Amino acid sequence: MDETTRVPVQSSDRTGQVGFWPHGWWRIVETRIGIIPVPVFILLVLIIAGFNATGKVPSDLLMGIAILAVGGFACAELGKHIPVVRRIGASAILATFIPSALTYYHLLPAPVIGAVVDFTKTSNFLYLFIAAIIVGSILGMDRQVLVAGFMKIFVPLILGSVVAGIVGTAVGTALGLGTYHTFFFVVVPIMAGGVGEGAIPLSIGYAALMHQPQGDIFAQVLPPVMLGSLTAILAAGTLNFLGKQYPHLTGEGRLQPGEHDELPQETEQTSVQVDVSTIAAAGVTAVTLYLIGVIGQRLFDFPAPVTMLFLAVILKLTRAIPPGLQAGAFTVYKFFQTAVTYPLLFAIGVSLTPWDKLMAAFTPTYIATVVATVFTLMGSGFVIGRLLKLYPIEAAIVNACHSGQGGTGDVAILTAANRMQLMPFASIATRIGGAITVTSTLIVLSWIM
Repeated sequence: MDETTRVPVQSSDRTGQVGFWPHGWWRIVETRIGIIPVPVFILLVLIIAGFNATGKVPSDLLMGIAILAVGGFACAELGKHIPVVRRIGASAILATFIPSALTYYHLLPAPVIGAVVDFTKTSNFLYLFIAAIIVGSILGMDRQVLVAGFMKIFVPLILGSVVAGIVGTAVGTALGLGTYHTFFFVVVPIMAGGVGEGAIPLSIGYAALMHQPQGDIFAQVLPPVMLGSLTAILAAGTLNFLGKQYPHLTGEGRLQPGEHDELPQETEQTSVQVDVSTIAAAGVTAVTLYLIGVIGQRLFDFPAPVTMLFLAVILKLTRAIPPGLQAGAFTVYKFFQTAVTYPLLFAIGVSLTPWDKLMAAFTPTYIATVVATVFTLMGSGFVIGRLLKLYPIEAAIVNACHSGQGGTGDVAILTAANRMQLMPFASIATRIGGAITVTSTLIVLSWIM
């Protein structure tokens, strides 16, 4: 036996049998639901039930963490044990849509729902998550490949959107939805960039041009957004499974060949250790970049996440961030990817995913039209990405985010695909792609009205 090997000393009784305490107990604690030890999970459920019994569940940070962790990781764990679909993103799907259904059918206690909704709205932790993911993933990328990737990704995104618009409209027209209705009320909403940045401004523009109530129009454009996002999640999970079968088609999160993480080498050369204070500094840096983006959005009406993204790219390319802080940012990224993704999806399901609107889109003609649009968008990304020497699966997944439910859809799609490091490119597809789609559509509609 190697001299450095240490065998833990186990307590035993006089017969030589290993006792339950403490090693048997430790084995129970090491069994986890998601990241939560089973005894802690059970205790949290009892605590939440106790608060619910009093009729008042706090919506503060501590209770928010407890509820979202229990709900998110429980749904994700269930998805991991469902045969077949567990390979195509079941965890992300269940973590989003189970809480949506439970909320709609009043199967979650009202005080719990209220606490989750209040916490989600007041904490704005969706954008904290996006800030950590975007900044961390960008600072962990190779600089040269970063520039080439951002330039190349617009080609499959733009061409894919055009082809998907044509195919989706043709399918909807053939199925009897009508060319006008299919294009403006099904295909365009899918690629508009989600709800807040897509469906809402699109419905406002439609209402002004068509002289109809904005609420009625919003009710028409929201179901395709929801169904398109669900379709993209399922397709992204399928692509992840395809990548396992055909490794040459994927970079496992890297957009193109030759891309690599340069942090280990740089950190090793400069002898910088990533300690707790460095990780904390990286987190504050990510928040600062996002807040700069918020100020820019108020002044210039430009999406805050996109501003933050470009700032992170500039800092990376100019070497303004030292290797240690870059490594700290990458650690923050990994923490949020591991610990926050499924709780966030649970919050999205409860507070931002209306189950009735999703179900309203489940008609054969709508399903066929939406699926044709999303599949064409992703298929175009796959083919064009391969021609551009990008990994086709990664290019297709980025295009899938263009048909997602905004930032929340990006999280769900990339989680299902197990490629959260593509978040910077997903943000481009969602924010910039969605803004271009909405603006150009309203211009066209103003011409024909």
